[in-house]
Amino acid sequence: MKKKMLTLVLTAGLLTSIFAGCQETPKESIVKQKGAANIKEYQSEEDTESPLRQVLGAPEHYANQATYENGSLVIDTDAEVILPDVNFMNTYTVSAQEAGQELIDTVSQAFFDGATFYSGYTYNVMTKQDYQNDITVLKKYKAEGNLDPYEHGINEETGELFFDIDEVIANDEQRMQDAPEEISKEEVKPSFGLEYWEDNGGGEKQKAVDTDDFFGVAETKEGVYDYRISKTLAPDLTFKIDKKREDLRDGREFADWLEGEYGIKRHADQESGISEEQVKSLLDISQEDAEKIAKEKVEKLGWNMDVHDWDYAIFYHGENGITKDNVLDTGYLFHFVRMVDKVPITYTASYGGGLEDMDSTLSPWSYERCDVIVGGDGIQKVEIFNPYQLGEIQTEHVKLMDFESIVKIYEQMMEVSNANISEQQEKRTYHIRKIVLGYTRIYNPNTDNDTGLLVPAWDFFGAFDFEAKGYSGTNNGEYSTQSQMTINAIDGTVIDRELGY
Repeated sequence: MKKKMLTLVLTAGLLTSIFAGCQETPKESIVKQKGAANIKEYQSEEDTESPLRQVLGAPEHYANQATYENGSLVIDTDAEVILPDVNFMNTYTVSAQEAGQELIDTVSQAFFDGATFYSGYTYNVMTKQDYQNDITVLKKYKAEGNLDPYEHGINEETGELFFDIDEVIANDEQRMQDAPEEISKEEVKPSFGLEYWEDNGGGEKQKAVDTDDFFGVAETKEGVYDYRISKTLAPDLTFKIDKKREDLRDGREFADWLEGEYGIKRHADQESGISEEQVKSLLDISQEDAEKIAKEKVEKLGWNMDVHDWDYAIFYHGENGITKDNVLDTGYLFHFVRMVDKVPITYTASYGGGLEDMDSTLSPWSYERCDVIVGGDGIQKVEIFNPYQLGEIQTEHVKLMDFESIVKIYEQMMEVSNANISEQQEKRTYHIRKIVLGYTRIYNPNTDNDTGLLVPAWDFFGAFDFEAKGYSGTNNGEYSTQSQMTINAIDGTVIDRELGY
């Protein structure tokens, strides 16, 4: 399912109501109309052969602090200003790559050269020993008095636990009787349209076809990996690779990798997390060596991608977040982005492809992403979302707004978009720590949900502190990959990162 798909977003209607709530409305709207009609107005300008920073009048660093809403809103900007080392930027048409066999082969060969692939439906079946291990773990929980080990909670209507440990043990004991002694390895080729056997609901098996998914396992010299490809939410297409681990005693318990931005405890009021020193102490590979491994794989895709940013990665198990006792491994997370004319498509934490409201019937298109986690024994996890097909230049040497005009829009729109914050919180203080010019993709899902345009855009990265009745939060924005404001560098329109336009 799409992450963050249905978050509250800044729609046109919301903007209208916010403007109405301001003490003073600009004489001329600072946000121009989005859409195809406005895109046609993009103009070219002559190449001055001067660096873009000089052309746009962008400083190396920008600082300003402004207070609004009778002190309940503070915008603290103290940011490095990052621009690509080029003289000009273009706009490009872009579309979703066809989810065909050629693309599947490209990804499979890049990450699994020489591997043998098997059907996940038979490879991942539980054997008699697997059931016995599960029964042993559950009986241990019960003996310790832990009847809700996965914290499913209590049914308020019946007063009983949702997770009935005795019933689960009984089911395991029954299923173990018919379980195989060993898994069956059915060799396959990664592709859509493979047949598999499923339960028809009456205790019998019937053939089914995975038309939009591939669920497999890859055996390699570096280890065994689950490999999942899905176009169920087309035009979105996902490739997910996860290394199988042998250090998890309980297959029912949640376990996964988490980026350091959310797993490293950097603030006193942070409920879970471990220190950066603890993360480093568990590392058994250098950042340079890990990056080399990741790059060697991604370069084989042939998509002209490079590392845009990196973070620590933490592998943990359990239901209550990260603690020093439930971390099993650490590594490095590398965010790869496509380079276009030596300019990166800016990486942000937002996936794009959101919906404007719950009743929407659109099939949205999320951003291209390529994230790779590397640990001491190689590739641990890979997520590739929605590979782009780069098209032709739409506007060459496109004319960009100067930095001063962009900052004016940013500061005014930060006030406007938080106009009613005092109704929710006593105080909110934004900390903007990085201002970046790069490419981003915009599109119009109402007319075409798998083609769009790469445009130059400014992203204002940071986070915020807040105070509200009974609770508060602190984040100085130093490590944030969340863009708090995205502005089209050509016409000054505000781009909603969650929607992708």
